[in-house]
Amino acid sequence: MKTLLWLQAAGCGGCTMSLLCAESPDVIETLEDAGIRLLWHPALSVETGAEVLTLLNAITEGRQVLDILCVEGAIARGPAGTGRFQMLAGTGHSLMHWVERLAPRAAHVVAVGSCAAFGGVTAAGGNPSDAVGLQYDGGHSGGLFAPDWRAGGGDPVINIAGCPTHPGWVTETLMLLAAGEEIALDGFSRPRFYADHLVHHGCPKNEFYEYKASARELSEIGCMMENLGCIGTQAVGDCNIRPWNGEGSCTRGGYPCINCTAPRFEDPAHAFVETPKVAGIPVGLPTDMPKAWFMALASLSKAATPERIGQNAKADRVLVPPTLRRPK
Repeated sequence: MKTLLWLQAAGCGGCTMSLLCAESPDVIETLEDAGIRLLWHPALSVETGAEVLTLLNAITEGRQVLDILCVEGAIARGPAGTGRFQMLAGTGHSLMHWVERLAPRAAHVVAVGSCAAFGGVTAAGGNPSDAVGLQYDGGHSGGLFAPDWRAGGGDPVINIAGCPTHPGWVTETLMLLAAGEEIALDGFSRPRFYADHLVHHGCPKNEFYEYKASARELSEIGCMMENLGCIGTQAVGDCNIRPWNGEGSCTRGGYPCINCTAPRFEDPAHAFVETPKVAGIPVGLPTDMPKAWFMALASLSKAATPERIGQNAKADRVLVPPTLRRPK
């Protein structure tokens, strides 16, 4: 039986809310089936006060084994490096204090969500709380922990980035850790089982994308890359391959992908629903294609756009259905 402790640092708690949407089975059944014992979760456990303090001290003193430490939310280091902008009530110490002391006792440390991984929304703007991720400060190595820091099992912090993170990414990571399996990580320490995919893969708007038939307003069903800021062709994640609750994702709901699995997504330097352009050409083109090729193909695609796709792209529903031709 593997043990898991979950702490909620500076964030909105949205990753826990997303995790509760895990289904077939739900998160509690998943942990039980994987042989994971949840020692404590601030939103899901009944223990509080002195009981929790006793548990935390037992872990830091080596009297309670901790296999997996999950941290949700960024680490607020302010003011002046004390971490006292966020205290763990009843303990007299900050969340930063507890993470610093619990992490070395854990075999694996998991950052749940982009705030815990990179700082995320908590670190946006002027960042008066001096918030950082566990092992990244935005896109730079080194957050609360140095770049060369390793958990007891020898791995860096595993960054399950996303805002919120997909429940399947969390449960799959925890099951792999409980089974003693190695998790391949990408350059930002995100599990490759989801980071080797693009949000673009499986997007229901791909037919419009192929012909560069673009929406102009959020209510329209065309591709949102050209005008509405969608960067699903650059964002890692299998959101459209295994959508939330079996059917949901940002682009399926008619909202552009904002690349929430990436460092600094929260400060794009432009409105999320606007595509920055230079001389009418979108700045953010697919990362794995030369821009000249993309523009040439885009011109050809637009010239070949079927009337059905062109009309539907600028509507809020399908106006022109596919025409079925009977074989002669």
